Amino acid sequence: MIDTRSSRRGPAAQRGRTAIPVRRRPVEGPGSVRGPVPRFAGLLTSAGWFTVLVAAAALLVNVIGTRVTEPGAVIGIASPPWIVRIGVPAVRTLLDLGAVAAAGLSLLSKLVGFDRPERTEAVIRRARRYAVWASGVWGVAALVSIVLLSVELDPTQTVTLASVWSYVTNIAAGKGLLMSAGCAALSFWLARLAVRHGEKVPAELRIGIALFGLLPLPLTGHAANWYYHDLSMVSMELHVVAATAWAGGLFALVVFLAREPVLLALALPRFSTLATWCVFTVGVTGVFNGLLELALSPITHLPGSIFSTRYGVLLLAKAFCMVVVAVIAVHVRRRVLPRVLEKRRHAVALWCGWEVITLGAAFGIAVVLTRASVTTF
Repeated sequence: MIDTRSSRRGPAAQRGRTAIPVRRRPVEGPGSVRGPVPRFAGLLTSAGWFTVLVAAAALLVNVIGTRVTEPGAVIGIASPPWIVRIGVPAVRTLLDLGAVAAAGLSLLSKLVGFDRPERTEAVIRRARRYAVWASGVWGVAALVSIVLLSVELDPTQTVTLASVWSYVTNIAAGKGLLMSAGCAALSFWLARLAVRHGEKVPAELRIGIALFGLLPLPLTGHAANWYYHDLSMVSMELHVVAATAWAGGLFALVVFLAREPVLLALALPRFSTLATWCVFTVGVTGVFNGLLELALSPITHLPGSIFSTRYGVLLLAKAFCMVVVAVIAVHVRRRVLPRVLEKRRHAVALWCGWEVITLGAAFGIAVVLTRASVTTF
């Protein structure tokens, strides 16, 4: 017979008993998911700190590349101050990183899909807020670049609104940067609307604006050569679009999905397919553009110019970064992706994190490459 009297005893009769703590199941929010959290995901707990790390890697490589490949001063010609010589490529790097991040953060909603909003909305909502900041950095960097380039053009003049406007109206690079700043302002506005109204603001529109904002810039660089102009322009634009989609999408995926195993299993296979085509496009167009620039030089000759010129050395450094990134990408696709799909422990945060950092360094080198001359050391 079961004694039920103990259940009717009051609190005073049960004071002598030791309370057994009960582990309650945590309440899951709308965006929470269950599954094995990947190893090293704690490294990416703060999206802000990881963003700073990527930007620092890009800026460090950019400054080193600028100092190593900077030509000597010419007697009789005024040289811009060192803050301008370093600031022009550094700010341009921040411009590129901001636009890349804005495109990638907008791409995230396409990678995770819209089938399960109760799980995806919490993550995508945070990504939309970061897209606002990324667009802001992009726009400010574009405007600062115009000012610095106007000083670089004529270091003897005082910086005024008239001198800056003269640079914009007379120099193609100024027009390209102003157009990029306009796209950044539009991207900022759309990102703010997306924070308020969600996916009612189409992700495709936000992605397109971010990609389009980078397209005017190659028009003013080495790709503006007269020989093979049309072919080099198409190749350069494909290079920019593919690199932006690859780096931006990977950044968003690593930062916001490294601790979301279920969403990562949905997004990583989709991104892997996109990244495969991007890697191929970036590699082919990068080799073509670099060798074309060296081949068109009237004072050097291939293949010696690859090792003897400033442009060639930077091209080798960027190619090395691309090889490292490609090796990591192959490892992720063959070894890490199956473990993600099987819901097993994996190190996607570590491998993809290093891939993003290396891509950031490659972007820093690419900016120096656009300003380097095909001259010997």
